Amino acid sequence: MDLMKKDFETSFTGWAFILAAVLLWSGWMLSPHNLGEYIVASDFEKVGEHVWFWIWMYRIHIFGWVTMGISIFSLVSIIGRNPYRVVILPAAGMLIIGTFTLAIAAAFFYNFGAWGVGETSGKSPAEVQAFMDSILSTNQYVTCFIRFGRIFSGVGLVLLGFGFLKWKMVHPILGWFTLLLGLIAMCIILFIPDNFEIYKPIFHIKVLWLISMGVYLLRTGIFLSKE
Repeated sequence: MDLMKKDFETSFTGWAFILAAVLLWSGWMLSPHNLGEYIVASDFEKVGEHVWFWIWMYRIHIFGWVTMGISIFSLVSIIGRNPYRVVILPAAGMLIIGTFTLAIAAAFFYNFGAWGVGETSGKSPAEVQAFMDSILSTNQYVTCFIRFGRIFSGVGLVLLGFGFLKWKMVHPILGWFTLLLGLIAMCIILFIPDNFEIYKPIFHIKVLWLISMGVYLLRTGIFLSKE
């Protein structure tokens, strides 16, 4: 029997997607200074101009990643069953791993950004450079986290989009949007090194995807068919 599921479960999941988008985007856009793919010495001076506001905006941004993870957990609780689970569970697993990897990377940057303000305040250029040298390894590790988080998320989106299309769970446009978003995100990371500026629009497109998922689930629900 086929079923168009629209109930408390889909409503909760839809609002989780929308809340994730709002937190991610507002935390990023309202921040007085956004860090790049690496922390550089000039970041500390800019963060220090509005340090407490910057801290709160970064907290909001981090909780956006956490809420995105919650939304995917909620979605898989609805559709992670026979006959879909062979695709949906790996998709959700990769997407959740990628999302929380990005959350951890953001938490590192948040901590080092706020801490570095105090460590570099009033220091000479040589002392600031010595501090930057001391965090070089962590800087590299965090950037690695960001790249792998994007790759894992991309793989998860490709699989999720494939599942959406195969079982016609959502409108085909949303299914293709999900699949192509993941594929493009993966290709940028794999084939274009040092690509923060090129990848930056993908973040905003991912926020749009979150909103699209949330609105669709609230208005339409999700289609479940049994083979």
